[in-house]
Amino acid sequence: MNIYLIIVVILFTLAISDLIVGVSNDAVNFLNSSIGSKAAPKWVILLVASAGILMGAIFSSGMMEVARKGIFHPEQFYFSEIMIIFLAVMLTDIILLDTFNTIGLPTSTTVSIVFELLGSAVAVSLIKIHSYNGNLSDLSKYINSGNALVIISGILLSIVIAFSLGAIVQYITRLIFSFNYKKPLKYLGSIIGSFAITAITYFILIKGLKGASFITKDMLIFINNNIYKILLFSFIAWAILLQILVWLFKANIPKIIVLAGTFALAMAFAGNDLVNFIGVPLAGLESYKIFIHNPGADPGQLTMEALKNPVHSDTYLLLIAGIIMIITLILSRKAKHVTETEVNLGKQNSDDERFGSTGFSRLIVRRAINFNNAIIKITPKKIQTKISDRFSLKANQDIENVPAFDLIRASVNLTVASIIISFATSLKLPLSTTYVTFMVAMGTSLSDRAWDRDSAVYRITGVLTVISGWFVTAFIAFFASFIMAYIINWGGIYSVGILVVIGIIYIYKSYSNYKKKSIKKENLEKEDIFDFTLQTKEGIDKSNSKITSILLNTSKLYYLVLEGLFNNDYKSLKRLVKEVEEINNKTKKYKNKLYKTLKHLDEESIKSGHFFVQTLDYLREIAHCLTYISTPIFEHVNNNHKPIIKAQKEELTQLNNLITDFINFSVSIVKKNKYTDLSELIDQQQNIIVLINTIRKNQIKRIKKEEVNTRNSILYFNILEETKNMLLYIINLLKSQRDFITDNIKY
Repeated sequence: MNIYLIIVVILFTLAISDLIVGVSNDAVNFLNSSIGSKAAPKWVILLVASAGILMGAIFSSGMMEVARKGIFHPEQFYFSEIMIIFLAVMLTDIILLDTFNTIGLPTSTTVSIVFELLGSAVAVSLIKIHSYNGNLSDLSKYINSGNALVIISGILLSIVIAFSLGAIVQYITRLIFSFNYKKPLKYLGSIIGSFAITAITYFILIKGLKGASFITKDMLIFINNNIYKILLFSFIAWAILLQILVWLFKANIPKIIVLAGTFALAMAFAGNDLVNFIGVPLAGLESYKIFIHNPGADPGQLTMEALKNPVHSDTYLLLIAGIIMIITLILSRKAKHVTETEVNLGKQNSDDERFGSTGFSRLIVRRAINFNNAIIKITPKKIQTKISDRFSLKANQDIENVPAFDLIRASVNLTVASIIISFATSLKLPLSTTYVTFMVAMGTSLSDRAWDRDSAVYRITGVLTVISGWFVTAFIAFFASFIMAYIINWGGIYSVGILVVIGIIYIYKSYSNYKKKSIKKENLEKEDIFDFTLQTKEGIDKSNSKITSILLNTSKLYYLVLEGLFNNDYKSLKRLVKEVEEINNKTKKYKNKLYKTLKHLDEESIKSGHFFVQTLDYLREIAHCLTYISTPIFEHVNNNHKPIIKAQKEELTQLNNLITDFINFSVSIVKKNKYTDLSELIDQQQNIIVLINTIRKNQIKRIKKEEVNTRNSILYFNILEETKNMLLYIINLLKSQRDFITDNIKY
């Protein structure tokens, strides 16, 4: 079999994988607003998005030229060299995108494909230059640097434009409609809706048709000659239709806009981004056709200037790609994971933030506050009050149940993003749908005051983290593809086989590990929700169950961590530290949900709410004690310090057994609600504290005799002190839970 036919088969096999991996990263961007705002049942949203993807796939034919001649000059390369470039790109793309999907950061398939093409083309060009003893200046003959610079500049410029337009349009829209938008919609709904859908019609159905593989020149001429008439009739028709729907069916116009925007953005996504997934394999197929149409030609001497000709991809291939994208959209777990980042950074409430804060983000917020204060000083109070009223949630609105996006913001997100992407598609500029949708969403959330003083610093850190990841994408894509091309050129078909096998193993392991982690995370999230009916028997039983679960895990981990210290077992300690971190995260989530839990307590139970607060505080402190014990022990073993001596091991073994009995007794008290046994538990606590004091004295004696060194003593005293603290917190935990239950028994 022809070796290059095998490479084409590999390219298309990789294309299917790339579609799956790429859609997991990109496609859910256009579902964030519709699903987040609950504009319709999920199956309806997916159906609308699927229709948009299919139509966008058909319209994407013109974009395929980017992979063929957008980054390099094909006439300067031979057939064998072109296939090396394409193969290196596809191998790099799958691994890179899957890595970003796994960590849950949205990145750009457009940026990755552009820089991968650039990296592999530069590598092959340098090999050619070296073969004839040329110099670095000859690189300009091979690389289409001017076009590449335009594409990259367009992508970067789109980030600024998307954020700015999103913020401006959302601010104006919110001033018009406010959060209580039902009344204004009665008068302006059909007009605003008609404007939004007409804009979508113009940029998608008219501009997008230019790239369709089935549109004739006569049809395009007719559209261009009658464009203003089409827009006018479209605006009037939509306005009349929407108003009729409101009168007859009381239709919710923002929902219609959101669904139309979902269709539009899905279509724009497929039309603009399909080139990122199958453009390279199609270019490889076209190159192979040129090769077989020149029988007897040497693949190392056959030039590829034919790739400069206009491309017209087969519609059936585009449809197959669209179907694969739809299946991935519905089934992919990683797609949902990537979505969480954008939703969390744009949500209206600020209870639990994914990102921390940095000095730079704090500086930005501080400067923004100062600027805002300066604006307030020169703005009349009446205007300030009116603006604040437009951006305030209704007084009787349950803030906790506000979706990540209300319908107004969802409409702006989808409309603005689809217009920007569709316009770029019409100009055959492969901008990043991820960047545009993400930055539009960030701009609208900023204008919508979703970034308040309690959340702004974390949201800015998140945005900067994502943007930094975009630049990392470009850097990694270039150099990884560069190296891949060198390896393939050096090792030939053998290196191709090895790289493909490595890629398959990597994707399989990544999928397997991610599936386990996602199932574990889903179970944790279900478990981490405190019952809001804490005054009932069922609610109290659930609360007790969570407390006993943490206590039992604490007992197990305390015991195993000390055993790891005794055995100097690095591997088990490394695993145990991660398990301790999970308990820490769990107790942190409990505290983050404290506000919601307390809000649902009955009025008569408010006086005892502080007992529940104390319970969560003590759970958190117990987890901290476990962390302060396990981490220093792991670091001690990890740094290969001297193991503890025999006398210390005997003392800690005795202490370990007593702690196990103590915690088991605590669990029994909570399970049975038998708090009359607390006095007996306190006696056990006092006996253990006496033992700890004795052990501490023994350690001091060993120090005096120089039997142990400084590091040993610091670690040993730390274990004893944190163990003592843990005992105190467990007693206080049980007392608080007892008082809370006693004050709230209603069964």
